[in-house]
Amino acid sequence: MVQKSSPGRMLFQFANYSLLAIIAAVCCLPLIHIAAISFSSSSAATAGLVNVWPVDFTTMAYQYTLSKSEFLTSFLVALERIAIGVPLAMLLTVLVAFPLSKESRHFRFRSVYVWYFVVTILFNGGLIPFYVLLKELHLLDTIWALTLPAAVPVFNVILLLNFMRGLPRELSEAAYIDGAGHWSTLWKVIFPLSKPVLATVLLFTCVTHWNSWFDGLILMNDPHNYPLQSYLQTVIINQDPRFMTVSELKVLSEVSNRTAKAAQTLVAALPILLVYPFLQRFFISGIVLGSVKG
Repeated sequence: MVQKSSPGRMLFQFANYSLLAIIAAVCCLPLIHIAAISFSSSSAATAGLVNVWPVDFTTMAYQYTLSKSEFLTSFLVALERIAIGVPLAMLLTVLVAFPLSKESRHFRFRSVYVWYFVVTILFNGGLIPFYVLLKELHLLDTIWALTLPAAVPVFNVILLLNFMRGLPRELSEAAYIDGAGHWSTLWKVIFPLSKPVLATVLLFTCVTHWNSWFDGLILMNDPHNYPLQSYLQTVIINQDPRFMTVSELKVLSEVSNRTAKAAQTLVAALPILLVYPFLQRFFISGIVLGSVKG
């Protein structure tokens, strides 16, 4: 039945959309401000003259950030980390969450295993034992030092197993009656129904791997093995003119610390900003549906 729009309803819709537009603008303004700073001159940014539009438009900040070959190398390392770390984490997350989503009568000591994983969120061995362990395993300065420690993200496991526990048990029972085993039930029944929460977990995993910078600094002795975030974190802070060419020094003279940091912020955030719109429609439903049961 088509509902006629009364003046009161039209007024409500106008006020509602206006409020949502204001909220969206408030959320976008910081990013717009950072973009304006990155395209502004050094003097204008340092003087605080930049608001939402670039002053004395220039791309020097991006030229400085992208001028070194190390940037391309670190970008490729970051892509390699995503290509290895994300599929590995997603596979292990599904394989851990599926059996833990079963009831105790089907999986003995299920609660014990769940608490075993939860404890790892509350307590950890510390940074020094973590470093020593990877050193003894000869993983330092390798891509595995960046991917294996994050192979089983426990928060994502809990999110996924809670979602699976909320699915009707009759689906799995019907699959077993039809002759399907655990693997067939997982990949042909549970997996297709878990797309919303899987998209959420995928987004979390991508953001975690892409934004991580500290592990690259402590686990990579060779700067050529830095992922993108580790490189961008050091490219401004650790400026050493002795290792810069004449062209780099000329660009640096026209770039301030503020404009360069704004440029590196946009460069680092751009891939996630491009991926998020494709996963956004699953994000809210995945969070809500994966957090209602324990």
